[in-house]
Amino acid sequence: MTVDAERPIPTYPDLEGKVAVVTGGSKGIGASCCRVLAANGVKVVVNGRGQEAIDTLVDELTAGGAEAIGISADATDAAALESMRKRTEAELGPIDILLPYAGGFTKFLGIEELDEETWRHVIDWNLTSTFLSVKSVLPSMMERKTGSIVTMASNAGRFLDKTTTSSYAASKAGVIQFTRHIAIELGQYGIRVNSIAPATVTSERVLDIMEEDGDDMQLSDFLNGCSENLRHPRGGVR
Repeated sequence: MTVDAERPIPTYPDLEGKVAVVTGGSKGIGASCCRVLAANGVKVVVNGRGQEAIDTLVDELTAGGAEAIGISADATDAAALESMRKRTEAELGPIDILLPYAGGFTKFLGIEELDEETWRHVIDWNLTSTFLSVKSVLPSMMERKTGSIVTMASNAGRFLDKTTTSSYAASKAGVIQFTRHIAIELGQYGIRVNSIAPATVTSERVLDIMEEDGDDMQLSDFLNGCSENLRHPRGGVR
């Protein structure tokens, strides 16, 4: 199984038989992570909001011999996440790995265009969803004294040589500090907490944003700007 024709999926034998939940797992980076986990023998829960995209990925994974289920649930809703946790444990077993990747934003907006409703939506979608997803899996992980959580931050939350939208940047900066804080808290329980902070990738969401903005924001120009950021001397996480 390969991610694409030129990049084979890495193998990690110690992942065999683990149970992973990936919120925002039906598309983009989340979907790619589901594929890598499944290829390593992990039992995968594909979470998202669109049932069609969830079903498509689950069918792909199971056709390849993986054990996977799809659960549509709003990652900003604690009750929905609790229901997902209970179903996961009933069908696959206790959760060993959490990738809380639900989030994003839908439009480039300057601060003068950004209203309170949109601000709160983006903060909830990225930061609150991460908090609630982590909270949902903690009791079992703490009791078993094991677990791995990898949050989704962003280059936009680390430095701003290329602006996106302020609500998104603030939410992802929050994810970074939240991750650092709970890593210290949860280490005593044997729970590892880390974060990744990618720059822009050509996911379905990014392509949708670019198409909506039309001539105002060319995809190639934006991605070239992000590539320059990766080479910038201030590119390290502080």
